[in-house]
Amino acid sequence: MEQVVPYDEWRAGAADPSFSEWLRSLSEPEWSAVVSHPFAASITRGDVPDAAMRRYLIQDLQFVDSFTALLGAAVASADTFESRVPFGRFLGQTATSQELTYFDRALEALGATPGDLTSPRLEPVTEEFRALMDEARRGLDYPSILALLCVAEWSYLGWASRAAEPLPENFVHREWIELHEGPEFRAWVQFIRGELDRLGPRLGEEERLRVLDVFRRAVRLERRFFDMATES
Repeated sequence: MEQVVPYDEWRAGAADPSFSEWLRSLSEPEWSAVVSHPFAASITRGDVPDAAMRRYLIQDLQFVDSFTALLGAAVASADTFESRVPFGRFLGQTATSQELTYFDRALEALGATPGDLTSPRLEPVTEEFRALMDEARRGLDYPSILALLCVAEWSYLGWASRAAEPLPENFVHREWIELHEGPEFRAWVQFIRGELDRLGPRLGEEERLRVLDVFRRAVRLERRFFDMATES
């Protein structure tokens, strides 16, 4: 069985002793493989082939419902009113978000068919990722929900923040980068990390390991999702 460095021991010598950084650092090398993935790098350069980008976005679109439900679970399970409010605000913005209009425009530009949108064949990694989201939602365990949301948002900020100016001319690539970079998105990621950093030190060791397990599972799925996108 793998020996995990306990958080209290780890933070004593860490440059950044935050709980979220403990989760991230103990998810290496998978985390770095996600944020530096060749597919993500190809998005930042704007040279993903249309067929590959179409496949990736069709599968990513399948997370919207489960992700929205997970946000609702965060509202329900958060331990303070102050914590509920940002999740509630983000949840309220989801239905009219720029991201949903982006999917419509991008998939049309990429030649997606009506069948691609209404009854796509789900890739195994897509099904597994949705199952993990649904598992966390049903459990209503706030730290575990935070861990899953943190991976989904922080890892995307990780690769999108590597994009060099000028961004790609094609809106399909440029806007996907912009949706996951910038002051508002950075503040959102920082809020989620801050919640983990607030709660982590209060958790018992068994609870911390449970949160780490969710975090690591999500990181592995993020890597597999990008791997899927590169398959021919």
